[in-house]
Amino acid sequence: MLLGPRPEPDRDSAEWWERLARGEFAVQRCAACGTARLPARAFCPSCRGESWHWERAEPEGVVESWIVNHQPFLPGAGEPYVVVTVRLDAVPGCLVHGNWRGAPPQPAQRVRGVRRRIDDRLTLLDWEPVDGHPSGRTSSR
Repeated sequence: MLLGPRPEPDRDSAEWWERLARGEFAVQRCAACGTARLPARAFCPSCRGESWHWERAEPEGVVESWIVNHQPFLPGAGEPYVVVTVRLDAVPGCLVHGNWRGAPPQPAQRVRGVRRRIDDRLTLLDWEPVDGHPSGRTSSR
């Protein structure tokens, strides 16, 4: 269970949270200019178009930055824990943040998003190495 502040879906993001809970990662795609965007919003940042659709995407990218947090800011947060910033492949220029699974990542490491169900009302997107090794490094043995 996640104690403390929780994400609050709004009219623009509610469907994104619903899709994530069902196991689907999606981004919005502008009907006018084709720009992909995340987070969800009412209009396109490129052309200001207000018509768009949801499109499935792979939750993959590269580690842009990370921090090992030794001070729990929220009740129930284990320590230490790693928070990463990921540059998404599916949305050029988009940076997303999330919890990391495993030892601290390497710069520019390939990663994928994995769902973490908190409870019946909340599913989050965590990140892990694409190669499946907790450290992100392959074994030399």
